[in-house]
Amino acid sequence: MTRLPPRACRPRPSVPVRTTRPPVRGRTTRPPVRYRIITASLLTIAALYFLVPVYWLTVSATKNSADLFGTFGFWFSDDPRPVGHLVDVLTYDHGVYVRWFGNSLLYAGIGAVCATLLSAAAGYALAKFPFRGREAVFNVVLAGVLIPGTALALPLYFLFSAMGLANTYWAVLIPSVVSPFGVYLCRIYAAAAVPDSLLEAARIDGAGEARIFGGLGLRLMTPALVTVFLFQFVHIWNNYFLPLVMLSDSSLYPIQLGLTSWTGYADRQPVLYQFTVGGAFLSVVPLMVLMTGLQRYWRTGLTEGSVKA
Repeated sequence: MTRLPPRACRPRPSVPVRTTRPPVRGRTTRPPVRYRIITASLLTIAALYFLVPVYWLTVSATKNSADLFGTFGFWFSDDPRPVGHLVDVLTYDHGVYVRWFGNSLLYAGIGAVCATLLSAAAGYALAKFPFRGREAVFNVVLAGVLIPGTALALPLYFLFSAMGLANTYWAVLIPSVVSPFGVYLCRIYAAAAVPDSLLEAARIDGAGEARIFGGLGLRLMTPALVTVFLFQFVHIWNNYFLPLVMLSDSSLYPIQLGLTSWTGYADRQPVLYQFTVGGAFLSVVPLMVLMTGLQRYWRTGLTEGSVKA
């Protein structure tokens, strides 16, 4: 019988030597410097692409018609009353620009709010209520996303003319409350952000479907609703072709159609060039304010911790 050597003399198993430090929890690895430089350069170019036209519009809105064509476009002129030209825009032709501005706010505001609520209700129903033909309805909505709005303008005009609604506010408002993209986005977001277990808990507590939708569904879908509202507001605000087809009374024009009508008379009245530039600058201000004020609602994780695993 062989005797084993003492424990101190036994060979120890080899232990692999760790050559790298374990990653520290909570600390992310920074990308290489060249990637950061490329990313910053691309973002700077994109920012300049979007901000340079706004800067030119801001500078040009402070000039008169002569300085608009006779001075450097990216710097201010020596005009003694730079802000006064914007006042002239608001008071020209008995304040017709103010009326156009109010019309645009009416079309875009009411249309975007109604479109957001209808999209939220339709998307929530398609996501949370199983019924026969649900996928077929959703496919029809997707088909509506692919159809451009200009292709529907002429059929809508014939329809509203037969109903006696052409050349009225309703001719622009009613088509604006329909947003197939909003329905699609709300359906996708409701399926991911509104847990079924949370809805079942509310039903067990005795809440009705309308109360669940108003108290839980709309709150949990806030980021999607803000997105739909902004998209629809900007779309209606910048819409040109539908009001062009539907409206013939200049008092019903939105800003875009009104500024285009000024451009058509600018050859005979050169001052309208400056009024068009100033009006375009004023038309951008509500969009900038809206984007700045509502971007804080674009956050996720609203339901984190609301349902126990």
